[in-house]
Amino acid sequence: MHSTFRFLRPSLHAAAALAVCAFAPFAFAQVPPLEAKPADAYFAKFAPLKAPAPTGLLLKQGDRLAICGDSITEQKMYSRMMETYLVACVPDLQITTRQYGWSGETAEGFRRRMTNDCLRFQPTIATTCYGMNDHRYQPYQEDVAQWYRGNQSAIVDAFKAAGARVVLGSAGCVGKMPAWVKSANGTVEDLNLNLCQLRNLEIVLASEKGVAFADVFWPMLTAGFAAREKFGPDFAIAGKDGVHPDWAGQTVMAYAYLKALGLDGDLGTLTVDLATGKPSATGGHEVGSFQDGTLTVTSRRYPFCAVGEPDKDNSIRAAMALVPFNEELNRFKLVVLGAPAGGCKLTWGGTAKNYSASQLAAGVNLAADFPVNPFSEAFAKVDNAVAAKQAYETRQIKTLFHGDEGHADLAATAALTEKARQKYTDAIPAPLPPVTHTIRIEGL
Repeated sequence: MHSTFRFLRPSLHAAAALAVCAFAPFAFAQVPPLEAKPADAYFAKFAPLKAPAPTGLLLKQGDRLAICGDSITEQKMYSRMMETYLVACVPDLQITTRQYGWSGETAEGFRRRMTNDCLRFQPTIATTCYGMNDHRYQPYQEDVAQWYRGNQSAIVDAFKAAGARVVLGSAGCVGKMPAWVKSANGTVEDLNLNLCQLRNLEIVLASEKGVAFADVFWPMLTAGFAAREKFGPDFAIAGKDGVHPDWAGQTVMAYAYLKALGLDGDLGTLTVDLATGKPSATGGHEVGSFQDGTLTVTSRRYPFCAVGEPDKDNSIRAAMALVPFNEELNRFKLVVLGAPAGGCKLTWGGTAKNYSASQLAAGVNLAADFPVNPFSEAFAKVDNAVAAKQAYETRQIKTLFHGDEGHADLAATAALTEKARQKYTDAIPAPLPPVTHTIRIEGL
């Protein structure tokens, strides 16, 4: 067995002793490391296994990424964020993306359609997000868990046999008992404990299969708790219906997958030495000039431009206060050396902010501090083009492949819809149009 910890048959006594999860479905020969937990009693019954850390960039230049999942993926929000990030923030990788979300789907459902819908397009890397429908909105059941594990294992094997690398993602969390699921029973805590156990199962499976793992559940559960304390009890990280996240929850998901893909978030650094007047730039940015305190730069990669109110669950910006998206994935920095003791005012676009000399010497993350900036318009054009393409991909697969057209002649339908899809892919700019912008640096 390739796992770093041995997977055993269920043992209630061992599970209780090890406290892997409440009513844990499995135990280990040795106590595995667990995630750090907030001290609040809300988390007392949860014992999430420590998620494996990324071991470097999993993506390769020219990869064809398949984003697979259920209705949460079909919302085309975290998948859109991922694709927009890959196009705008790391354009040199030249990643192309398709999303395969299907409402109500389980891992078994995707396993049955993946050859027809996904593998025909020869993905080289894939992410999965199942478990929400698979856990059946009930307390943990061993037979259901093993059914889920078997289907997840088969999906990984099929991708690997087709030559694709895999990121096995967990489901997120439940925020309230969904009214539209008539079979739901137990409590919200029961459902989240079940999802925690399925997450733990997936960590073990990913280790056995030698594939990557994206932890969606634990960051979403902890971020949701933090959000209710920070922004108020109505903040719904898992969505107003308890299952389908709005932009804040979807941002947590995008963060989890982009981190699992091994992206390091270094989007370039601009440096100005005020003592010598010499500027420099790295990472797809080129200095044009630095005169009279104004730095002119031409950029061929964009930072991720977040939108929305800073405290609402329908906002990307709100989620960036809950998970370290900007710190770990969105660092476009300005370093100012030799700043006066009183610090400097930076003006970028229509916004001005003051910084101390020590902050400037350490580096200011422009992407985090200036959400509306000279890249915003160009970034929005990329994002809108990605949204239109992903919307067509849902129609291509769900409506046409699985409709009368596909049933009559699938090969012809695939060829025709690929021609139609091409206009959407062509609308996504490659290479990115360069953005020329200025930063004014004034002593205080």
